[in-house]
Amino acid sequence: MRVVIENLVKNFGDTQALKSLSFDIRDHELFFLLGPSGCGKTTLLRSIAGFYQPDGGRLLFGDKNMAGVPPHLRNTGMVFQNYALWPHMTVSQNVAYGLEVRSVSRAAKEERVREALDIVQMTPYAERSPNQLSGGQQQRVALARALVIKPDVLLLDEPLSNLDAKLRLEMRDEIRRIHDRTQITTIYVTHDQKEALSLASRMAILRDGRIEQIGDPRSVYREPANRFVADFIGESNWLDGEVVESDSSTLTLKAASGVITASARTGFSAGQKVAIGIRPEAIRLGTAPMNNLSAEIEQVTYLGEIEQYRLKLAGGLTVKAFEQNPVEIRRPGERIDVHVRPADVLVF
Repeated sequence: MRVVIENLVKNFGDTQALKSLSFDIRDHELFFLLGPSGCGKTTLLRSIAGFYQPDGGRLLFGDKNMAGVPPHLRNTGMVFQNYALWPHMTVSQNVAYGLEVRSVSRAAKEERVREALDIVQMTPYAERSPNQLSGGQQQRVALARALVIKPDVLLLDEPLSNLDAKLRLEMRDEIRRIHDRTQITTIYVTHDQKEALSLASRMAILRDGRIEQIGDPRSVYREPANRFVADFIGESNWLDGEVVESDSSTLTLKAASGVITASARTGFSAGQKVAIGIRPEAIRLGTAPMNNLSAEIEQVTYLGEIEQYRLKLAGGLTVKAFEQNPVEIRRPGERIDVHVRPADVLVF
């Protein structure tokens, strides 16, 4: 099911939570809504579900306008972050609840409950009560309850936020597997960038009720639309700089730590003040033909697969750098040479 959002506005008193949003969510997509608290992502999700009626614009499922259509007639399944399972019902009864209110026949209901539990791999737990399940198992039941009605659109409101780190990783894989199997158009709200980067077909970054950028995970991470997106998706070190020269292939920049060359960017001219962004993983140890920087190690944090460094560059700026699969032992006070590829330099 394709979801079309056209100039959508939602007000709460004097506060405009959604400010004329317009974009499409494609059929079969696993689409993520990200942003800081209060940016409007949950308001948008609840507007799609029908819990909120917009104050302006249009919302369409396919070609059907959802104006005035109540939640129970939209054929959406929703999974809440607190699971919202009935404690006095078994797993099967919880999953079947949505079919009860739809007056599905007993035989069809039993078959669809079995199918939904099979999809989330919870068949052996069908007769248990929710308080006999782990957090991850309860989340699977909540997913099965949303899937059993065969929704046109599946809505997930921070579904993994109550799980510990290991369970979140496991459930990421489960959600990917379930989406690959069902191909239901899914809209997923989260503030966790790793969830979005690892799962999304595309994502929208929201701030203050507006969309800052829409794209696939790789393009949003590698080519953020602005400094806000660069800071929200991943980490970035920022240097104050000035454009020295701009041509068709490169942008030459001057910063306190030295001259930095970036791959060509449009819209810049000599003398312009800019913010130079370099992600920690883009800082590489050793020298290269360009963008070499001398640094002093201020702090070392060993994390097994990576080592994190806090480096003091010329001019006094401190930056963070990551080294994958560290072998050599380095200590605070040592001087090292680092470099960054022109293609990895962000300029705003």
